[in-house]
Amino acid sequence: MILDTATAALMLIAAFLVLIFIRIPVAFALGIATIPVVLLELRLTPFIVLDRMFQSYNSFILLAVPFFLLAANLMNSGKVTDRLIELARVLTGWLPGGLGHVNVAVSMLFAGISGSSTADAAGIGKIMIPAMQREGYDTRFAVAITACSSVMGVIIPPSILMIVWGGVMQISVGALFLGGALPGLLIGLALMGTVYAFAKARNYPVTATPNWGEFWAAWKGAALALLTPIFVIGGIVGGIVTPTESAIIAAGYALILGMFVYRTVSPKDLGHILYDTARFAAISLFAIGTASAFGWLLSFYNAPRLLVGLLPAWEFGPFGTALLIALLLLLFGRFIDAIPTIIILGTVLMPVAQAGGVDPIAFAIIGIVSLAFGLVTPPYGLCLLISAAIGGLNVVQVLREVIFILAPMLIILILLAAFPEIILWLPKTLMPGAFPD
Repeated sequence: MILDTATAALMLIAAFLVLIFIRIPVAFALGIATIPVVLLELRLTPFIVLDRMFQSYNSFILLAVPFFLLAANLMNSGKVTDRLIELARVLTGWLPGGLGHVNVAVSMLFAGISGSSTADAAGIGKIMIPAMQREGYDTRFAVAITACSSVMGVIIPPSILMIVWGGVMQISVGALFLGGALPGLLIGLALMGTVYAFAKARNYPVTATPNWGEFWAAWKGAALALLTPIFVIGGIVGGIVTPTESAIIAAGYALILGMFVYRTVSPKDLGHILYDTARFAAISLFAIGTASAFGWLLSFYNAPRLLVGLLPAWEFGPFGTALLIALLLLLFGRFIDAIPTIIILGTVLMPVAQAGGVDPIAFAIIGIVSLAFGLVTPPYGLCLLISAAIGGLNVVQVLREVIFILAPMLIILILLAAFPEIILWLPKTLMPGAFPD
């Protein structure tokens, strides 16, 4: 039997949705959903699907994923998070709702080191949520602001999602890192504005203004950790190292800081750190393999061409196309992990973005920001689940606060779609070679 495009796409998507509905893990559901099509289609064999999975793993750039995860785990285990929190406290703690601002600021600082939102939510949440509870903050607000601020881990460079996106779509990772910097800063400022509004409405406490001695001590304590994004981003943008090499440098630097400088990581701790890193990296990379096979089948049956064919009739233009892309990724990100969504839906939407006049780097950053919402919105909402578990609440109890906090972030996303130069200004200034004439 030779399947047509509509039938094959319907079979793939329907099988995947059924498997998700019966709570099969996404990485397995993507692989299992390909089986009916492969068995019915005369032009395909199971070996072709396995080959596509292998080809997705056979990528030098994806080696950066486990090394950035290792760097984040080493930073968390090495108590680097404590030093970043102290720096954030002297920078922002004196504002109304001081610890809420500290929560946002330390997420921005940690995002420049880890590239992982889940590492941010777990590492910072364990410290900041209990601290905010002790200072009289509502637990629901503490959980919500921790979860929402942690999404900056995938927006502010370096970002694991940007590495995956660049590898899959053949886009400069350095340009993506630069493109995410201003949007990440804007989202951080929007979150701090939201904290200020909550603090005024609920009369949250203010931390005492630090003196110069405390200010200098905090900077000195965090200075070595803050060099990490300079090594990573500067090395890539300057053309000195590849993303994978920069990830190895970040992990090696984190190891030196933890074991020899701060002496907070012992040889005994390394076994647990390496195990956790391998476990999370294996989950991510297995999802990349099955998602690649699923996405390749959609491409084999020309499913993207159907979607692109509809675009001229709609005549959305660049802004409308960017909003459509954001809406689709917002929707899919609520149900599926970001990495499989990039590989499946991102590759399908890439020609749509090109046909609609959306720059590939702007498309990538708008897509990543949209997917970041899925980390704090049910039913997936992994960062929200982690933060709620730390606070001893269930997700439903904090949804009202999460909605209020996400509203300004959604406005930033719309601004990025309307004014892509916010994304493109820094890459065009520092990496003009990433933009073909």
